[in-house]
Amino acid sequence: MDRNEWLRRIPKVDPLLDKETVKKMGEQYGYNMVKEAVRYEIENLRTFLLACETEKEAEEAIGKLEENIELTLADWSRPSMTRVLNGTGTILHTNLGRAPVGKKVLDSVSYLAGGYSNLEYDLDEKRRGERYSHFEKLLVKITGAEAAMAVNNNAAAMLLILSTMAKGGEVIVSRGELVEIGGKFRIPDVMEQSGAILREVGTTNKTRLSDYENAVCEETKAVLKVHTSNYRIVGFTESVETKELKHLKESCQIPLIEDLGSGSLIDLSRYGLPYEPTVQETLCNGADIVAFSGDKLLGGPQAGIIVGKKAYIDAMKKHPLTRALRIDKFTAGALEAVLLEYLSEDKAIRNIPVLNMLTKRVEEVKQDAEELKSMLEKACDGAEFFVCPCEAQIGGGALPFEGIKSFAVGIKPEKITAAKLEKRLRSLPLPVVARVAEDQVYLDMRTFEMQFASAFVKQIKGLGVLEEVCITVRGR
Repeated sequence: MDRNEWLRRIPKVDPLLDKETVKKMGEQYGYNMVKEAVRYEIENLRTFLLACETEKEAEEAIGKLEENIELTLADWSRPSMTRVLNGTGTILHTNLGRAPVGKKVLDSVSYLAGGYSNLEYDLDEKRRGERYSHFEKLLVKITGAEAAMAVNNNAAAMLLILSTMAKGGEVIVSRGELVEIGGKFRIPDVMEQSGAILREVGTTNKTRLSDYENAVCEETKAVLKVHTSNYRIVGFTESVETKELKHLKESCQIPLIEDLGSGSLIDLSRYGLPYEPTVQETLCNGADIVAFSGDKLLGGPQAGIIVGKKAYIDAMKKHPLTRALRIDKFTAGALEAVLLEYLSEDKAIRNIPVLNMLTKRVEEVKQDAEELKSMLEKACDGAEFFVCPCEAQIGGGALPFEGIKSFAVGIKPEKITAAKLEKRLRSLPLPVVARVAEDQVYLDMRTFEMQFASAFVKQIKGLGVLEEVCITVRGR
């Protein structure tokens, strides 16, 4: 049969839509969507037939047209966002959504999302309330700040702070703290958008207190300190701590703002982790306003949290930008729920996933690794499974050079390459993101959720992931 004959066998759109099997698809997906899928697959079939070389291939492609239409409809109807198992060992993995939240936070958001809420309604006074009130009192209690609020991320927080407190005036910043905070967003760019004027002092590696003192003038509106949590300058260096700037800001009567970045409410050095300044310490050391992220070391939803002096916070709440940057009811509810955990440090460590992963004893991580290895060995052939020590990372721009002792389950496939296995793991119904090194796949157990271990092993076995040919699981 020649190629033109193959092309003549491609069904027309309308007769195909009239077939009972395709009509049933319409009942499930809707007529317009089915019609679009039919046209899409007919065009795919035409392209394939123009390129294929054998009659057998052509016959198979024509025979699978309706099946492919249904697969396309299923693919189009499947949500793009999905739960992922993190085997990378990066706890605050930005591309995987940073901090996972705990059950109490999930339950709170689910409860609020299912109906109306008192987001901005004072039930006691029968009048309009304030969305920040639900979590502000908790932030005040935990940090010792006079007031608090939140916007939708930390870059937004800095934009609002500078727009409110320093528009049209100079803000003094150490040249060594002019950071890029991710996604090409840089402190100088945020400052420019706020209307504040950047006044750089010092050098990249050395900034002294005298540099700040010499820069103060009539146009100075604030001093900004940026915690360099996502990089470190080492060697011949000097910098000025927050508490050293306290006297300067008091004598010159200018506010001291600190962008704390990851922002922890717990001193994690007590759990064997490197020291990071807490929000409480930063306020005690003299900062008037502190901004930090909600979805990093706090372990909550994405938010830019602002704490500090009430007069400044009140001015921010009234600023026109606040309306554009404000958080929604889901974020407000999630923030309140996660902050409630911080009323007890033990509860926070136990119930907030990020803190639990950070502080988990390495012996427990090894135990999880041994358990998963045993499960895989009992259920699956086609690979060597082993446990090995490794280093997890905090991620999210926090302590980039500090690893955390961990253990991984290594998989050395026998029938396929490690690269192919890693790709297949990403294609599972419950996808798994892993690391590859030396033709072996590694699952870091500090971030791997053991509650899904059985489901993971079942996928590996049931879909033949370790075989030369496996069942297609996501897309085609």
